[in-house]
Amino acid sequence: MLYANVDQRVLGYLGRALSLELTAVQQYSTQSRLVTIWGLTEPADKLRKEAQVEMGHADRIIARMLALGVAPSASQLRPVKLGNNLYELLVHNLNFEQELVRLYSDATHHCARNGDHDSRMFFEALLNEEQQHAQELLSWIEQLQQPSAQTTQMGVTF
Repeated sequence: MLYANVDQRVLGYLGRALSLELTAVQQYSTQSRLVTIWGLTEPADKLRKEAQVEMGHADRIIARMLALGVAPSASQLRPVKLGNNLYELLVHNLNFEQELVRLYSDATHHCARNGDHDSRMFFEALLNEEQQHAQELLSWIEQLQQPSAQTTQMGVTF
């Protein structure tokens, strides 16, 4: 099923991306449930929507792998990172999103160097989306650091 001219590094990037995107789905879904338990409805809804966005990324990666003639395979999901409050969850998520940004940036540069325009465009679109998501998380974290937000959205501390 594998096409002879498929760059093995591109397949490696796709495999790592699928693992990370599915990890993100698991993480955001779990965090959404936890935040719901804390009584934070709006943040729970935002995290649930983020899980859906990340699932969309995973679906696109699966479609790309199939188009390249390979069976999708996520190697391993990482453990979910939780925290004692919303701020800690978001910091974990920002670090995770920055890892996705680095992966997609590396993949984009690799494809550009090797003249793989289609794969470069694919990774570049994901890169742009993850950069935007990281910026949104950073803004949310900064919002939570405001004195008025600390009592309403920081969440329960154990």
